[in-house]
Amino acid sequence: MARSAGKRGKRGKTGLTRRAFLKGIGIGGGALGSGLLASEVVPKGGAKGSAVTRLGPGPVPITLKVNGRVSTVHLEPRVTLLDALRDRLDLTGSKKICDRGECGGCAVLLEGKPVFACMMLALDARGRSITTIEGIAAKGALHPVQEAFIAKDALQCGFCTPGFVVASKALLDENPRPSLDQVREALGGHLCRCGTYPRVFEAVLSVSGRPARAQGPGDPGRSA
Repeated sequence: MARSAGKRGKRGKTGLTRRAFLKGIGIGGGALGSGLLASEVVPKGGAKGSAVTRLGPGPVPITLKVNGRVSTVHLEPRVTLLDALRDRLDLTGSKKICDRGECGGCAVLLEGKPVFACMMLALDARGRSITTIEGIAAKGALHPVQEAFIAKDALQCGFCTPGFVVASKALLDENPRPSLDQVREALGGHLCRCGTYPRVFEAVLSVSGRPARAQGPGDPGRSA
């Protein structure tokens, strides 16, 4: 009886041995990642041996379309879009400030929509059109939003300005005549440590042709 049980424990009807099972799933938290889950991925409803694309952990070729130009860079899959732009494509206009999606200094346009590049993997931006602050100006001529920021003195240290300009362009492309409240909402995820918010709002509204009304005491960036 004991011998029979031992045989079943060694190799069951499925043909999977106890040793192979333990080797596959791993023992302990560290071993799990290097067991079956890491060595073979079977799609739901698919059979073992089905084609599965695996990337990394080392550098892999990633093709990015930035400001109308297609470039291929070799990156680890964990690299963010921001780091790829700054460190591999030398597009340093998008600023790395908080690096956790809280300040907006790294904003770029992805298919025309503003995104925080520090919160997106470069891998996820493949095959999609990316526009950075360097691509806002057409053929060397400043974009109206950039001209308005200069005319209205909507910057001090200028570190956060690229993110504000990119987000403002996205807003005006979607809504050419936004209200002040709509401008505030669109720029709500952007921080200006110099407190230049009123002039930023004024700049955006000047492009739309709407007059900027005076900000109240509770508005961010209002001088005492």
